[in-house]
Amino acid sequence: MSEFAFEVALSARLESDREAVIARQLGTACHGNRVMDLVVVEPGPGLDERAAITPERIPGPAIESAVGPGTARYWKDAFEIRPERAEAVVERAVDLGFFERERRNGRTYVRQTARYPEDWFDSLVGIENKPDLGRPGDLETQLRKDVSLGLLDAVILATESHVTGAHLNRIPEAVGVWRFHPDSGEREVIREPTPLDTDETGIDVLDRRTARTDVAVVTAAEKRRQRRRVAERAYGKGWRTYDFPDCAEVETRERFDRGGLPYCAWKGRIVDPARECGPDCDGYDSADPPDVDAAAERATGQPWDPDPEGRQRRQSGLDRFT
Repeated sequence: MSEFAFEVALSARLESDREAVIARQLGTACHGNRVMDLVVVEPGPGLDERAAITPERIPGPAIESAVGPGTARYWKDAFEIRPERAEAVVERAVDLGFFERERRNGRTYVRQTARYPEDWFDSLVGIENKPDLGRPGDLETQLRKDVSLGLLDAVILATESHVTGAHLNRIPEAVGVWRFHPDSGEREVIREPTPLDTDETGIDVLDRRTARTDVAVVTAAEKRRQRRRVAERAYGKGWRTYDFPDCAEVETRERFDRGGLPYCAWKGRIVDPARECGPDCDGYDSADPPDVDAAAERATGQPWDPDPEGRQRRQSGLDRFT
């Protein structure tokens, strides 16, 4: 089974098992380069307040700015980033309904439409998928980066392979290990993860070579900011991030009572549309893509609101100007 098929099957299984925000392929480094296959965001008490703002990712600089829900501020005084970047952030935040703006004496002032709930998420769990441990690639290095940084509350390796003692000895002890069977959905916990210390300084590995490793020290404050950004990306992205191809052989299938998985009848399996589909495939049969409502599928299985009431009110208010 391809890593993509393994990944979406595990995503569907996790979505059916728990009330959590689940997303694929998220950057989880602060300064270096690390992409985690799956991130599970466990909800906190402020989730409903966060969901009421927008279904999309709120830009980090907008949340971190000096713009609040009280008195409107002149936008240039509210950011510590380049003015052109700040201007783009303001535009995006206004489009999302997180900011509202007003004009005074030729100047633009902004305020938040709602207070951002810092407690909307509780823990972040990263899952690295490696169906075949016989082809580990840079697995050991990747997992050591995760543990040394301590950005996520826990890190887990998920595989379909039989896990031996030699496998366990090659990865950090803090990393949990699951053996997952994507056809049946059975999940065997080989080793529980050890919680990582997200409140302390971490080490971000930038580059690792034979005789030298370049690192950056990451403060607890930087980690808190990056954790919020990862959670925001997860909330806005989800795991059904692929487009269905324009092929009659591909249809949407369910796994573990969760829909929206791309299945190819010609290949007889789940496929990665970005890598496996198109005119170069021998089974390609041009047709309109399947009618799949990914947002509806996600809303059924995750604590995520595709059309929050606050957004509806803002859209209704625009009717006065049309």
